[in-house]
Order: sequence, then structure tokens, then C-alpha cells
Amino acid sequence: MKTCDPRRLAMAAGLLVLAPTCAEYVTGYDDSTGDPLALAAGLLIFGPLYGAPALLIRETARRLGMSWPGILALAAAFGVLQAGVVDQSMFSEGYRDIPYWEEMVRPTHVAPLGLAAHTTLSFVAGHAVWSFGVPIALTEGLNPRLSRTPWLRTPGLVTAAALYLAAAALVLRDHLRTEDEHAAAAQIGGSLAAVALLVLFALSRRSRDPVVRNGVAPRPIAVAAGGLVAGLVFDFLPSTWAGVAAGLAVIALCGAAAVRLARSPEWTIRHAAALAAGALTARAAVGFFAVPLGEVPTVAKYAHNVAFVAGAVLLGVLAARRRGAA
Repeated sequence: MKTCDPRRLAMAAGLLVLAPTCAEYVTGYDDSTGDPLALAAGLLIFGPLYGAPALLIRETARRLGMSWPGILALAAAFGVLQAGVVDQSMFSEGYRDIPYWEEMVRPTHVAPLGLAAHTTLSFVAGHAVWSFGVPIALTEGLNPRLSRTPWLRTPGLVTAAALYLAAAALVLRDHLRTEDEHAAAAQIGGSLAAVALLVLFALSRRSRDPVVRNGVAPRPIAVAAGGLVAGLVFDFLPSTWAGVAAGLAVIALCGAAAVRLARSPEWTIRHAAALAAGALTARAAVGFFAVPLGEVPTVAKYAHNVAFVAGAVLLGVLAARRRGAA
């Protein structure tokens, strides 16, 4: 009987914690900002809600030989599932009594669909990149030798799926109990159809033929700077139709640049981790401008922001210094 590899379990545990941290804590928008005990307690829900899907996405991709477009498509599918079905924030004109919610929704609201283009783009892209893509790339970058091998066996995968379903059910139940606006059946059906299309696209992104390798890759620090700039631009776009168009342009340009650079024989997992670290640092830096919900002491807020910016930079440095198979 084979024993579990503690290194693989450690990597899985790291992703289980890093994903919810990137998804919910980095910007410091909630009333748990600056409260270590509240942040730790929140992981009991956020770990299964974000960490378990991150593990399932990563394990599926590595078993099927998916490329990064496939990974991000799976991540986007979970983003649609989360915002459209689980917490239904995608279809809410008012959510959790957040004072600036209407200001985000109103300029790009599409009445026939019952959603706003700006928040939909923010939710789906935010989950695909920061909730799942960034933590997967950073965790793999910390141990390149294990970056292309599965970390969990069947019992681990079943446990991750069960944890996610339990957490999602709790969040959905809470939403239906405490919020007045609920997604209509057609909206839920449309969300599930979008999830299915994204999964089908991801499955088509499996590596079959060798990639033609050419060109020169920049140093990881330059890639990190690019991720930082792109992340800041995306996060500071206005909640208007012009902002939506600019956001789509940023995503398209970053995707095209990453695909082109990744064709270089010099491109390694360190570059992918550097790109993720730059994007994570951008999201953490945005936290300095966020106004937390609830009463959060000023010192606690800025200590939180400094700690997460420093943590994002440190993860990038550690990943950039790692050596091993890419």
C-alpha cells in the first residue's frame, strides 16, 4: 500500500489556505480586516469555498495535461458558479447592505439579464485570476519539481469536493435566508450553461502536440512588474461601459502577451509565479484604498494592508528563487 507523500500534502494544504486568502483577505474589504482571530475563523468557510475548488481545478488540469488557458477556463467556471448560483451577487442590485453596491451596478446594468456588465466582469475575472489562478501558480512555483504531478489521490479529491459542496450549500442557504433579492430560475440556468461551456472549452485545451519554442523571455522581475501594472489598471477601472471595454482589453492583451512569452524556451514556472505575484501585489496594494465594511480601527486596517503586500512580495521572491524541473 502506497503511503501519502508529505511534500504533496503540504503543497495541497498550502493551496487550500492561499486560495481563500487571495480571494477574500488580500484587499481587506470586510469587517474581519486586521483581526487575526476573525481571519483564521473565516478559513473554516472560505477554505472549503475557495481552497477546495482551487485543488480540484489544479488536480484536474495536471491529470489531463491542460494548458493554462484550460486552467483559467475552469477557474472562470467556478467564478460563474460562485457569483451566479452560490452567493448570487451577480444578479443582486443590492447586496449585504454594501453602501456603494448600487454605484457599481447602475451604470452598466442590463435589465433583461438582471446583471451589470461591470460587476459580472469583476466577479468572473477576479475569481479566475485572483481566487484560483494566482494561488495555483504561486503554490506550484514554490516547489517546481512537484508542479506537474498530482498532489491528491481519490480520497483527497472526494474530500475536497464534499467540502466545497457543504460550504457552497451553507452560503446559498444564508443568502436565501438573509437577502431579499434571489436569482431567477432563468438566471441560474444561464449561469449553469455558461459553466458547462467553460468546462468544455477547458477540456479542449489539453496539450497534444509539442509547442514550437522560440523567442526570448524577460527576467521574472520584469514579468512581475507587468503583472503588477496590469492588476492595478484592471482594479482601478471605473464601473462604466468604458471601464468594461478597457477591462476586457487588459485581459486580452495580458493573455496574448503571456501566451507569446510562454513559447520561449527560456520561460519557466518561475515566470508564471512572478506574473502571479505581481498581480497579487497589485490586489493587495488596492487594499490601501478600500473602505472596510463595519468598524475597523485605522491602525488595524493599514497593518493588514502592509502585511498582505509584504506577503505577496515575499511569495514572489521565494518562488523566483526556487530551482527545479519546470
